[in-house]
Amino acid sequence: MNKMSIKDVDVKGKRCLVRCDFNVPMKDGVITDDTRITGALPTIKYLMDNGAKVILCSHMGKPHSIFSATVSLNKKEKKAVEALPEEERAAAKQAYIDKALASEPKKLTLKPVADKLNELLGGKVTFAKDVVGPDAQAKVAACKEGECVLLENLRFHAEEEGKELEFCKKLASYCDIYVNDAFGTAHRSHASTAAIVEYGLVKVAVCGFLIEKELNVMAKALEAPVRPFVAVLGGAKVADKLKVIENLLEKCDSLIIGGGMAYTFAVALGKEVGNSLVDNEKVDYCKSMLEKAEKLGKKIYLPVDAVVAKAFPDPIDAKIDVKEVSIDAIPEDEMGLDNGTKTRELFASVIKGAKTVIWNGPMGVFENPTLAEGTIAVAKAMAEAKDAITIIGGGDSAAAVKTLGFADKMTHISTGGGASLELFEGKILPGIACLNDKD
Repeated sequence: MNKMSIKDVDVKGKRCLVRCDFNVPMKDGVITDDTRITGALPTIKYLMDNGAKVILCSHMGKPHSIFSATVSLNKKEKKAVEALPEEERAAAKQAYIDKALASEPKKLTLKPVADKLNELLGGKVTFAKDVVGPDAQAKVAACKEGECVLLENLRFHAEEEGKELEFCKKLASYCDIYVNDAFGTAHRSHASTAAIVEYGLVKVAVCGFLIEKELNVMAKALEAPVRPFVAVLGGAKVADKLKVIENLLEKCDSLIIGGGMAYTFAVALGKEVGNSLVDNEKVDYCKSMLEKAEKLGKKIYLPVDAVVAKAFPDPIDAKIDVKEVSIDAIPEDEMGLDNGTKTRELFASVIKGAKTVIWNGPMGVFENPTLAEGTIAVAKAMAEAKDAITIIGGGDSAAAVKTLGFADKMTHISTGGGASLELFEGKILPGIACLNDKD
């Protein structure tokens, strides 16, 4: 994945369409975490400082396609409408559409992102109220060297996810150079993430500094890791990480499995795990992975004890009565919700002996203070792993590391949970595959 970056092309006087990930958390129109915005600044500043005309585009949330000819309902809304008597469906559908048309332009607009960028970039950013409409066309045409235009939310258009050719042509008309700096969406084949290049509409396609870093750190760690190489996987369901487990077993020296999915592996070993989360359809798969590890001479580490409770906390951060038991002594009416003391020590010891560690997925219900110790132990061990390359694969793991105060101790925290998982699976990401290769 030796891809060209913005430093490999002359950007002066060129219109650069930059795909960013500005899908930031918002509350009442106020940005609550600007990490994704500040993370994009090095690329944006480089382009502006080197005389480019910068056009930024991004999605925000999962809105209805309110600027498209037909506003489609989401899956939940469709299900709700279909459950109604036939004579009520048309009115219910229209009510959902009316609500979307009334609320989403204000709720899911990128205008607050433009305001934040202007604050950070000295007022050199113009906000376009549409994506391919007259306002965007006019503002892109007026953009001068060293200036920047941010387009409205791409997902207000169904054509973005549908990667419709005419929509792609309109996006491509804004640029001489396409720049992808949104690793968090690089696993999606949408108009702005890959299709405008795949259709041959843009000939020069390079990565920004964020994606370049993801490739230099994470991809290289998977392709040529410094050993011992330890992979840590958590999360609730085995089904979410089938291909990840298979691929990492081929690459790593040891695989640590925690979180809810560890209990399916425990059942595969013949253990009784009480009322813990178990995917019965994946027990045979877990058996096959354990057998594969043995054949490859790889070690899979599983919990040896667990923190258990009568039920999942509700709300998730509620006080909860727990106890620690052996993994094969979980009472019938209780469930495992976090790693026990012995498991935390075992996993920490393996991690501290590694030279490369990648981690995706929490060890327990880390959002609850009582059930966060397993996740904290992994984060702490990675922070203390001497001279090791430590990589957090985005998503809940990244959130946990940041919340727990270990972010500055890690080599790299990925900006995309879904993209990281697909990279761990060994998949080729469309948003990266479409970029120009270095000679």
